[in-house]
Amino acid sequence: MAPSSAATAAYELPWVEKYRPTLLDDVVGNVETIERLKVIAKDGNCPHIIISGLPGIGKTTSIHCLAHQLLGDAYKEGVLELNASDERGIDVVRNKIKSFAQKKVTLPPGRHKIVILDEADSMTGGAQQALRRTMEIYSNTTRFCLACNMSNKIIEPIQSRCAILRYAKLRDTEVLARLLEICKEENVQYNDDGLTALIFTCEGDMRQAINNLQSTHSGFGFVSGENVFKVCDQPHPVIVQAIIRACHKCEVDSALEKLHELWDQGYSAVDIVVTLFRVAKTFDELPEYTKLEYIKEIGFTHMRVLEGVGTLMQLAGLVARLCKLHMKPELFKL
Repeated sequence: MAPSSAATAAYELPWVEKYRPTLLDDVVGNVETIERLKVIAKDGNCPHIIISGLPGIGKTTSIHCLAHQLLGDAYKEGVLELNASDERGIDVVRNKIKSFAQKKVTLPPGRHKIVILDEADSMTGGAQQALRRTMEIYSNTTRFCLACNMSNKIIEPIQSRCAILRYAKLRDTEVLARLLEICKEENVQYNDDGLTALIFTCEGDMRQAINNLQSTHSGFGFVSGENVFKVCDQPHPVIVQAIIRACHKCEVDSALEKLHELWDQGYSAVDIVVTLFRVAKTFDELPEYTKLEYIKEIGFTHMRVLEGVGTLMQLAGLVARLCKLHMKPELFKL
């Protein structure tokens, strides 16, 4: 390939990075929490922060946006970011973080240096113990922002030194709005079924939704429900709905036939049980009481599958119990 043609070949960023927000205004969802961060960005007095929540809902992005808005051009010198992939034992806390906290940096007036610890719940207990003193000694010049999936994995002394912000998972309408923006920007061909499938498979995780959108667009050129489920490799909810509908009508043979169909396609017991649960909880054809009973039975089966009994027999037992819920008790008397 000639050098000129190599230069003209555009470098394609993953859409997750390409459309990652750079301002707090662009972050989707968790409106109240983002408003609090906007006030901090405006006033400049940033406390130590812990942001906890599920993956892919904007925790790390929010912290980076906050740091950019607080420090502006001084972002490069004034921010130290450590991720779970970096070494973060006691030595790093004692040396790297401490030396950064002691370093003199020219920042806008009233601003502080920021240490971002991503995936903070994977830090060892010893490293967290070493961190608590560092946070106290250097708090007049350096502020700590921790992002984690589970805040209870962070030791109490650090939690008491921080403002804890909890992020909820994103609502379907919020995910849909961002997906539509990206489809428009990238000229993606899609239908409503495709977008519904993306929202169903991502379960409030924006990163997953955008990745699945890009994968489906690259692989098939058209985002339809069928194509999305091929890319995500999850049991199709329409078949799972048919199983639940058959159980509700006490048609055990029909339900087992559909179950065998999924099993023969190669889906594991966990895949099938999880999809059964996700479909059952939003299945409008079931009365509320029946829905609760179904979810209870599916939950028990999920527990057994996770304990290691992931067989077709276990799933067939679940289908039988779901059918039995609607049959007259006298049919089972000997």
